[in-house]
Amino acid sequence: MSVHATAAGAVGGTPLVRLGEVTRGLSCPVYAKLEYLNPGGSVKDRAAAAMVDDAEERGVLRPGGTIVEATSGNTGIGLAMVAARRGYACVFAMSDKSSAEKVATLRALGARVLVCQAGVPPQDPGHVRQVAQRVAAETPGAWLADQYNNAANPLAHYRSTGPEIWRQTGGAVTHLVAGVGTGGTITGTGRFLKEAGAVTVVGADPERSLYSGGDGGPYLVESIGHFLHPDADEDLWPTAYDPAVVDRFERISDRDSFHMARRLAREEGLFAGGSSGTAVAGALRVASELGPEDLVVVILPDSGHLYLSKVFDDAWMREQGMLDAPDP
Repeated sequence: MSVHATAAGAVGGTPLVRLGEVTRGLSCPVYAKLEYLNPGGSVKDRAAAAMVDDAEERGVLRPGGTIVEATSGNTGIGLAMVAARRGYACVFAMSDKSSAEKVATLRALGARVLVCQAGVPPQDPGHVRQVAQRVAAETPGAWLADQYNNAANPLAHYRSTGPEIWRQTGGAVTHLVAGVGTGGTITGTGRFLKEAGAVTVVGADPERSLYSGGDGGPYLVESIGHFLHPDADEDLWPTAYDPAVVDRFERISDRDSFHMARRLAREEGLFAGGSSGTAVAGALRVASELGPEDLVVVILPDSGHLYLSKVFDDAWMREQGMLDAPDP
């Protein structure tokens, strides 16, 4: 029998699927890494399990402790999944920008969720990271995961995601395309692939994100990019992200991201989130410059189930000006 002792043991080993309909007219193959098929529903399961393992090994997370984190949802879900079997309590600070489905999923997994106002500067006491830091400091036995600055985050992808892609493509991958949130996925995966072969690493980024040279203004796609509040005291980039790993960026609008996510569902049967739309839109741009001897791998980080009230809701899309009104 092939059986995992826990859900965390089943993290990784996600499939590659060759995209078809959305790549019509392109000679370069594009393979999608379906990270939303991890047990917790996203690529963040890898970092979550690795960060908890590391914290336990270092003795900073002990039996009966509490896991605290500021999360847009996915890392929290991964942490709660691990915590459920290991007996940890969880407290997560989330922006009210995050989807209702993410909040509901975390609460279903037994986590306490503190929903914080979006759009406040990072030094504001109500900012998600300030709230998480305060809860961790005030809770006996608490451990702050700090995914943005936790070395176990990119290391998880260096040890798993990168080697998987290399094996699955038989070393034929020439380009990796991924979004950048904490930077752990693209840093760890990209670093491994660059060491293994001549792989070009491309970041797919919201067009206003600072990572790719935008103005740092707000955008709608969740879990990726870097927003800078105009009243921020300083611009802090995550140490989990190594910009030297990324060769270039493709800047993608919210509209293109969301419409691509909807196309993936309807034309490819791949039910992935808005940031997956960002990544695939970027991957198609990259592939349009390449030929049949190249191979693009794009990471689809999370599931469309988390965005049923947003990206896949026609009324919400029309409210954002991203979908025409229905015919009368």
